Amino acid sequence: MGKRSKNLFPGFGALEFAILDSLNEGVFTVDLDWRITSFNRAAERIIGISRDQALGCRCSEVFRTSVCERDCALRRTFESGLPVVDASAHIVNQEGQRIPIRVSTALLKDSSGKIIGGVETFQDMTQIEQLRKQLHSRYSFEDIIGRSPVMLELFDLLPQVAASSSTVLIEGASGTGKELFARAIHNQSSRSKKPFVPINCAALPDNLLESELFGFKAGAFTDAKRDKPGRFALADGGTIFLDEIGDISPAMQVRLLRVLQERVIEPLGGIKPIPVDVRVIAATNKNLASLVEEGVFREDLFYRIRVVYLQLPGLAEHREDIPLLVEHLINKFNNLQNKSISGVSDEVMARLMEHDFPGNVRELENIIEQAFVLCRGGQIEVKHLPPELRQEIEGSPGKKGQVRLDSLEKSAIEEALIRRRGNRRQAAEDLGINVSTLYRKIRNLGIVTPAEDGRGKRRKC
Repeated sequence: MGKRSKNLFPGFGALEFAILDSLNEGVFTVDLDWRITSFNRAAERIIGISRDQALGCRCSEVFRTSVCERDCALRRTFESGLPVVDASAHIVNQEGQRIPIRVSTALLKDSSGKIIGGVETFQDMTQIEQLRKQLHSRYSFEDIIGRSPVMLELFDLLPQVAASSSTVLIEGASGTGKELFARAIHNQSSRSKKPFVPINCAALPDNLLESELFGFKAGAFTDAKRDKPGRFALADGGTIFLDEIGDISPAMQVRLLRVLQERVIEPLGGIKPIPVDVRVIAATNKNLASLVEEGVFREDLFYRIRVVYLQLPGLAEHREDIPLLVEHLINKFNNLQNKSISGVSDEVMARLMEHDFPGNVRELENIIEQAFVLCRGGQIEVKHLPPELRQEIEGSPGKKGQVRLDSLEKSAIEEALIRRRGNRRQAAEDLGINVSTLYRKIRNLGIVTPAEDGRGKRRKC
């Protein structure tokens, strides 16, 4: 690496280094040329490099991460003169493993106040990340995230739906994740080794949709030079996902009804039916029952596809999932964009919790992705949000946002306690917090608990 030096950093004596070596956090110091001048035992353990190897090397040579070039916390401290506290980052150890860390930095000055270098402490967050993943696994099904009662109820249903072979209808507004649910059902089913074939029925006119669904034979029309299998044939043995089925024409409804009734398809230009073994999952952002009443959608087809029915909630109906979704999306974009954004500020979370989200989870994902483009590092702030979320709130934005967050939190806890008939342990599990935290929040938020204790007994006054 670089030239090694055994000199201790000026101002550090044997006692100071003994204290540093006793810490669980990695600590190192650099001079103004970015060369490492001290390196404690925890840093040796986390990075997998001995002190003798590290001393005298540039810190970028030891930590081997793109953050050193793009968003070095210690460089920010040198430039601004301000410390960095608990920033998130990743480093690569000697074995090539990517390690999540939490970083704090400060300037080093001599007795006259002159800057002579910098110090950085870092904590290995691997175990915490693993625990977080285990916690998240309790609140997810495939790539679907949620811990609200309405989402947990859907999670309970999905394995049963997946185990059956029945046709499924999923209704929900745009952006609620209908295709995610369809893929989760397919992936958990006995058909998971076979194809999952999606098609957006609203994106194609009738003639193209017919050839896409059922295929065609060579010579069926002018440009049909060779046979082309349709989506039903491609999904044989697996699952076909018919998105936006509420937009298909009456003529296409008739053709689709025959496929569902007889389990055969007829390619354009074909002379005999072809049997197919396909599970159908349909989805729509419309109310099909209302379309049936209006005579727009065939009643017999409606009952054919609505054997199992799932209604997906809009994000405004399960706002308590927003913090969990935000954390999931931040982890996702950190991995995709090789960034180390630590989270969102309290004011950003308040703005998100107050937003109505007409575009649902997809809109939230777009908001976080845009923030990632504008945010170089650290936390996502209000200035990184789209204009409609940057509008000033009357009065004190932070205070009003905190009041709103407290109100939402209080409502979520009250609902959980009522649902669990006062059982604190079960309510805490629903909310994703431990029981001691729940008791503290009940006290701090002034929550009146149910008269029952969850075991059919009345609570003593």
